[in-house]
Amino acid sequence: MTGLAYLAALVVALACMALLDHRYRLVLWADARRGVAVLAVGVAFFLVWDVVAIDAGFYERGGSAGTTGVMLAPELPLEELFFITFLCYLTLVAHGLARRALAARRPRGARRGAAGAPGRGRR
Repeated sequence: MTGLAYLAALVVALACMALLDHRYRLVLWADARRGVAVLAVGVAFFLVWDVVAIDAGFYERGGSAGTTGVMLAPELPLEELFFITFLCYLTLVAHGLARRALAARRPRGARRGAAGAPGRGRR
């Protein structure tokens, strides 16, 4: 049972991010196609990064009783895929929350790029 502890924690963390996303419609629930595409690109980028680092000898699998022992590739555990997915999703959700918070601080009449906005428009 302890061999699933880390993977279970990652799945729970991903589920919490999905709940936040669903509640505030930030990424996948705002625009599913775009959200999945951006998430997939981020995950693919970091998986390639990991593979290059493993090939260069920078990373190696650490032994832990909390992991499943399932390997996707030499020195690339299953948990790494879930961890990378969590980090990418967390970044997208945090970005969505930050954008929403900044938009809420903007005066109601002001629009991005409006001629009357400071620093914008004609000079």
